[in-house]
Amino acid sequence: MDLINKEELIFSIIKDWIQKESNQLIGRNLTTKCELYTVKKCIEWGLLTDIDTVFKTAIREAIKIKP
Repeated sequence: MDLINKEELIFSIIKDWIQKESNQLIGRNLTTKCELYTVKKCIEWGLLTDIDTVFKTAIREAIKIKP
């Protein structure tokens, strides 16, 4: 597995963040590989569902702002 250069990373979701959200939502950590896998797949699906629109909007917004 390749290491990710954190300087190149735009966005990440780590397991600790998922567990924190799980604790707030259901009062416990996700405990099985199946639970974590399901959350991972659902997040991937949700983020990729309309990523093209997100990218286009973000880039267009970025070029409007001139520092």
